[in-house]
Amino acid sequence: MSAKIRMNTEYRNKLYNRIKDVFENESTEEREAFLKSREDFNTAQQSTFELAKQVVERSYPKEDVATLRVFKKKYGDPCDVVAKDKCFYFAHNEDVNEDNEEVETKSHFDFGLYGNLDGQEGRYGSDDQDQFAHAYFREELKAKGCNPDIIPQQSGKDSNPYKTKHVDMCNKELGKSGNSRYSDDDNEIGLAKKFNAPFYADVIGTSYCRSRAIACTKDEYQQFEQWRMAKANVVSKHSTWVSSITKQADQLKIGLKAYRYLSEGIELATELGINVDEAELVKTNSTGLTIYNPTNLANMIKGMKNKQSTNTREAKILARKQYESVN
Repeated sequence: MSAKIRMNTEYRNKLYNRIKDVFENESTEEREAFLKSREDFNTAQQSTFELAKQVVERSYPKEDVATLRVFKKKYGDPCDVVAKDKCFYFAHNEDVNEDNEEVETKSHFDFGLYGNLDGQEGRYGSDDQDQFAHAYFREELKAKGCNPDIIPQQSGKDSNPYKTKHVDMCNKELGKSGNSRYSDDDNEIGLAKKFNAPFYADVIGTSYCRSRAIACTKDEYQQFEQWRMAKANVVSKHSTWVSSITKQADQLKIGLKAYRYLSEGIELATELGINVDEAELVKTNSTGLTIYNPTNLANMIKGMKNKQSTNTREAKILARKQYESVN
């Protein structure tokens, strides 16, 4: 009988992974918000880059670029001043200070997969940039055995070898060029290169972005900022979703550790609405606190979820407000 099968590390791990996989694929509010944030970013990325390209071409007209390329072909390196770039330093002068003096507003905007999210040129290799890339290609990374959720899972913890190992694995799989001060487009491969490919425009100059500020209007500048906010929102929604899964998984792990028999783990899965074949688990291979009774633990974990319902948007908003007023 299954009640006589004692729980061991192998069974605990199999049950944990099986149940956690269900948590990750449930249609919860947090998951749907994350998926929507990626869709919103894709829309913003396309439209905002088109605007950026128009602004760049005002400062570097196509005919000038073509002429300089002719000169380069004729005279060689001395005329090698045209290049394609995906990051731009935009600035406008439509604001004034308290003395009614003109003030320049400027920032760095990088349309690359690992582009910064704070407008600081040369800031590459930060957690938020890595997390955006991992979240954007989450499914592809999971399919390759990587952990694209490692950064939010390690939120609040000091840097450690475990985190570094998984971050590096994700970045290597995506084809990141490295953590140098400036992004090295020539060395990018795979998904990183594919992502970046459509987002280049011709610029004139031999220096990095900061020394070639490109003039734009205040309205255009605000559109660039909104695009960057859409990119940051992917990171935020990914963090919120992963946090909700992590909280459930932590309780699951504690409960499974307290169980003495495999049947208790099977009962927990059943209470959570997850079908686990005990025979398949077995073949492929002191009593816990009251709170970790399978029924109680299942109810606790289910209470952590914000299940996506078929209700109207208005009903969802009302339900959320009622929930927040109680809590």
